Amino acid sequence: MNLKDVMQELEKLGSEQTVKVLKRHGARDPFFGVKIADMKKLVSKVKKANKADGREGLHKLALELYDTGNSDAMYMAAYMIDPERITRDELQNWVEKAYWYMLSDYTVAWTASASPHGWDKAMEWIESKNQFIASAGWATISSIMSIKPDHELDKKALAQLMDRAGKEINTAKNRVRYSMNNFLIAAGSFIPDLTEKAKSLGEQVGTVEVDMGGTACKVPYIVEHIEKVENRDKIGQKRKSPVC
Repeated sequence: MNLKDVMQELEKLGSEQTVKVLKRHGARDPFFGVKIADMKKLVSKVKKANKADGREGLHKLALELYDTGNSDAMYMAAYMIDPERITRDELQNWVEKAYWYMLSDYTVAWTASASPHGWDKAMEWIESKNQFIASAGWATISSIMSIKPDHELDKKALAQLMDRAGKEINTAKNRVRYSMNNFLIAAGSFIPDLTEKAKSLGEQVGTVEVDMGGTACKVPYIVEHIEKVENRDKIGQKRKSPVC
């Protein structure tokens, strides 16, 4: 299946109701409104049809999908990209085109975190004045913590970033506040040595206010969320892949 084939399949899967929902969250045309569950089925279909092309072929198709500017296609790219192959320039292109959080905090962050360039790009992105680029940076760090073993992480640097997030979170731009909140939760959930620090900062920060665009989505309270992970005895349990 080539780019044209995949775009036609995505269009068939779209629905007006999903378009309306996603627009409330920040998506804008062009996109078809494809549910994630349906998209995953299409990804499996594409991988099966393109098996002969290998990971390199899927990687090339993923780059083409992202460059369409269609939000469904851009999000789908995360399921087919090979993070080991993506370049720093390609990641930068992706983050600059990520105009809403489903692209910045998921597609871009997932891919960056599993790439050789994730940490460096994240440190660069969190300094951006563009809220979605900065948000992608914090989300990338969260994703890195979720997949890399603790001995590969710079805990001192992470602790410093936690202090920074605690100080800046309530004055940061809207989407950055949400990503900083998730970053503190991730630090406390995935790195046992930072759990108590994350909860302490969570108590200081309190409930973070984020404009969710009139949707029913809520901002998780840091302490409560980490304690739920503790109660399930899941602190420090890593993920096999950043993509979900």
